[in-house]
Amino acid sequence: MSKKNNVYVIGHKNPDTDSICSAISYAYLKNELSQKQEKGAKYIPTRAGHINEETQYVLKYFEQEAPLYVNDIRPQVTDIEIRKTAGIEAGLSLKKAWDIMRGARIVSLPILEDEKLAGIITVSDIAYSDMDVYDNMILSKAGTSYKNIVETIDGEMIVGDLDGEFEEGHVLIAAANPDMMEGYIEPQDMVILGNRYESQLCAIEMEAGCIIVCEGAGVSLTIRKLAQERGCAVITTPYDTYTTARLINQSMPISYFMTKENIIEFSEEDYLDDIREIMASKRHRDFPILDSDGKYIGMISRRNLLGAKGKSIILVDHNEKSQAVEGMESADIREIIDHHRLGTVETMSPVFFRNQPLGCTATIIYQMYQENHIEIDKTTAGLLCSAIISDTLLFRSPTCTSIDKAAGLALAQIAGLDIEKYAIDMFSAGSNLKGKSDGDIFYQDFKRFTVGNSVFGIGQITSLNAVELKDLRTRMSAYTEKEREQHEIDMMFFMLTNILTESTDLICTGQGAEQLIANAFHVKDEDMENVSGQTGIVKLPGVVSRKKQLAPQIMMALQ
Repeated sequence: MSKKNNVYVIGHKNPDTDSICSAISYAYLKNELSQKQEKGAKYIPTRAGHINEETQYVLKYFEQEAPLYVNDIRPQVTDIEIRKTAGIEAGLSLKKAWDIMRGARIVSLPILEDEKLAGIITVSDIAYSDMDVYDNMILSKAGTSYKNIVETIDGEMIVGDLDGEFEEGHVLIAAANPDMMEGYIEPQDMVILGNRYESQLCAIEMEAGCIIVCEGAGVSLTIRKLAQERGCAVITTPYDTYTTARLINQSMPISYFMTKENIIEFSEEDYLDDIREIMASKRHRDFPILDSDGKYIGMISRRNLLGAKGKSIILVDHNEKSQAVEGMESADIREIIDHHRLGTVETMSPVFFRNQPLGCTATIIYQMYQENHIEIDKTTAGLLCSAIISDTLLFRSPTCTSIDKAAGLALAQIAGLDIEKYAIDMFSAGSNLKGKSDGDIFYQDFKRFTVGNSVFGIGQITSLNAVELKDLRTRMSAYTEKEREQHEIDMMFFMLTNILTESTDLICTGQGAEQLIANAFHVKDEDMENVSGQTGIVKLPGVVSRKKQLAPQIMMALQ
């Protein structure tokens, strides 16, 4: 199936378990529906970032491969029509190349060697060989094969090796009488002549390498025998000497005139934005395309870029531009399935948009399976259940609804899970921070928000280990401040969330950040700790959700 029929189902940057599992499960649902409706589209689960430990545990548990990693969704060469111009061999004659170009109405041909690009021959190159070459040794310099010569002049090889090459000597026309011919024919020359026995004999005696007898004239047995003895090839042609002389240069191999170096070529993975400027700055009309192994696959021209469409995508678990994969503005957004507030994603045309106030996107997808009467297999049930457990902290989060809980329990039954034990194991895998860098921890689950002219970011780590979280306070405070300054974000927050106690120690950095949180949550002075300068830590008992508890309060305070 063509990649142009692919639809990529993708979650947000710094993907969590819901983002990954929802992408996999929804892609499966869409493929099932596509087969039933015979629409032909292929839905591919993808991800916009690296997979955290919790999600890795889930995928390994259910023996599921990670979705395809996509860091930029801009249209690529592989998304447009590529002209499948067949490659030719370097030994092909100029005439053959010209015939192919004329028949296909193209101006360039790729020359291949073991499927790799060896060079390019163009109409201009062929014109040069005919108009700007005045060297009568050009055929031998080019190592022209006798096979090419015979084909080009519609001839027949009477004496000699058809697989041999004309490697030495000039190309001459024997228009003079034999006495004068002796003065200019040199050993190994190629002599074009008529039906005069004397001229043929003279050329052979002067050690010509090849004679071409024109106008379909016969060659006597004597001449053939003598040519055989002297190692002189004999070719006959129905054309006259003038026409033969005109055609003979077209027998040269294209390898002699093709461009071999500094060829502008593109990969099928190159982004159209990147190559458009390069193509506009060059006079070439066609450019070769190579696959990831460096093998030639086709040609494109500027015309191929006209009307190029972006990749088709479905967004799951987000509708914020800042959280979306790079290049989303050029994509064709088909659907959005989400449980967050309305964000900043804009579309060029109406799309299917399903947004419900639930604790998890996976819950919505579970409903869609039921609505479309698609049976949920054990693996899909496990993935959807894991997403619900993760996003609702096993139904502890204030974002969790009765619908989420009912869906999670139903899916756990299908998957054969002891949901309490499985949740503890899953959370433990995700909260294992040993060996992780500050950046790994900070961006494991990070989202950026914009309210008016204010920009803020919230990261979160959840853990069952209170000691581990306490050890992170100083370390992550310094890193949060550093990231805020580096990325010029007004305020940065990092949630150290204890799943068991259902509480969060919130690192706040940026002008007025700590006070903003204190005012929004009515925090007492004893629950606030100044770390340094603009950075402090605020204790928030009962706060575990970034989406429903923290982010909305910050937004209201900034408005």
